[in-house]
Amino acid sequence: MRTSFFFFLICILSSTLSAQQKDTISKEDLKIAAKVIGLDFTEPERDSMLRDVRDNYTEYARMRSLPLNNNVPMSLWQSPVLPGMQFDTKQLPVQWNIPVNVNLPLNKADLAFYNILQLATLIKNKKITSVDLTKFFIERIRKYGDTLQCVISVTEEIAMQQARAADAEIAKGKYRGPLHGIPYGLKDLFAVKGTKTTWGATPYKDQTIEEDSYVCTKLKDAGAVLIAKFTLGALAMGDWWFGGRTKNPWNLNFGSSGSSAGSASATVAGLVPFAIGTETLGSIISPSTVCGATGLRPTFGSISRSGAMTLSWSLDKAGPICRSAEDAAVVFNYIHGTDGKDPGAVNMPFNYSVKKDIKKLRIGYAKNFFDRIRDTSANEWKVLKAFEQMGIKLIPVNFPDSAAYPFDIVGITIGAESAAAFDELTRTDMDDLLTRQNKNDWPNSFRTARLIPAVEYINANRHRYLLMQHMKTFFETVDIVITPTYGGRQLAITNLTGHPALVMPTGFNQRKLPTSITLVGKLYDEATLLQVGKAFQLATGWDDVHPEMFKQ
Repeated sequence: MRTSFFFFLICILSSTLSAQQKDTISKEDLKIAAKVIGLDFTEPERDSMLRDVRDNYTEYARMRSLPLNNNVPMSLWQSPVLPGMQFDTKQLPVQWNIPVNVNLPLNKADLAFYNILQLATLIKNKKITSVDLTKFFIERIRKYGDTLQCVISVTEEIAMQQARAADAEIAKGKYRGPLHGIPYGLKDLFAVKGTKTTWGATPYKDQTIEEDSYVCTKLKDAGAVLIAKFTLGALAMGDWWFGGRTKNPWNLNFGSSGSSAGSASATVAGLVPFAIGTETLGSIISPSTVCGATGLRPTFGSISRSGAMTLSWSLDKAGPICRSAEDAAVVFNYIHGTDGKDPGAVNMPFNYSVKKDIKKLRIGYAKNFFDRIRDTSANEWKVLKAFEQMGIKLIPVNFPDSAAYPFDIVGITIGAESAAAFDELTRTDMDDLLTRQNKNDWPNSFRTARLIPAVEYINANRHRYLLMQHMKTFFETVDIVITPTYGGRQLAITNLTGHPALVMPTGFNQRKLPTSITLVGKLYDEATLLQVGKAFQLATGWDDVHPEMFKQ
């Protein structure tokens, strides 16, 4: 009891008292502190605790005197793998179905919505240079970036250097693959040498981190061309950043959602062929839904997060935001894996095949979530009909919900970890500089989370382990499950268990804004997830619908 109580006591007392004030901590303070966490200590118990509480308070002050940068990890690490799980570890060659006879469009603006493989064949066959393609997309960013408020910095010098290098290599016959010479953008929480890495937040808007993040490095190795760093809601929440609010490319009166706000908005508007986002709880899924992108949230640990801002060590994930599942497959192929700098990341194979027969898969749908959508004309139900018309016999299943997730595990987990990640920001009152200061915004969340006892944080993660067991049992019956994007507690559950998810556009709602569906797959089975996603998009075509205002 002693250690956990001391941990939470700092939450109540340390923000207002200095180390020299430790002797002013009284037994009455302990009574109040206990009340906050739902306990009641007797007078003799408080008397016994008092000296140790005061001594520990001194240790907190000593601990705080030593700097802890955001990139310093915990020694405890989350893994989605449970005892008894086995995975294929052999990487097979991936053969891309690169189209032939692709030509430049008569209307140059149409080039903005070519998919990655179409652009790749243009570059490989020297119908356009990487330099020209890069200039084309940079011009679009300069034309529309302010309209969408989706760009933090244009990395033109880096881009032109990388584009010229790509052209030189291709001219010599060295072709690295379908991302060679292709422009892209990064969410501005990934470090890149020679750029600012602002995390979307005023306290860090002039911050430079002189290293290349893992994702940036992998894309550089693939020959891709970094042309911009895109907006994120401040410290990875929402779509409000220090420069304004990122807009929805379908209707500028609405925000893009977040926190991968700029990555989704820019990709859908054709400012880049693809971008990289991150997710802790919906930050790829939500903006992809709202903007009409195809977003892949990979299995936890599938992509190293080294060089990226930490919000929650046990929940943060990086992934591609694209306009199609096949594009997401191409990008994921080149960025999955680890550099050994992220203790939570692993090397697992990605055996994507364009020839796989998805009719042989066990594809289920979350009947308990769909039954709550009583309007059978809703786009979610149309998705099921589309799969049935593809010859898929869907299996009705009950997705683990309230019985497996009886309380807000993810809230406690994110609260404690994010507050620790930005401990100094709170203690120095620099959180007052953040753009948003409402009850649901980070400053208040960080302060509130300091009252989460260590015992409750640990027990929440023990319940998380039980949740992972529920999901392990669930996926013994299906390979893929179709679920409404915001159905039940699916988003919280799958982020906690680390399962991969693919969100895709499915049409529009009554406000003429995009709707989506989510496919959830087995751990480390992004290949199957993306193969099914590609089949759905070939059958429906919603990935080929683009906002009119950006077709110029």
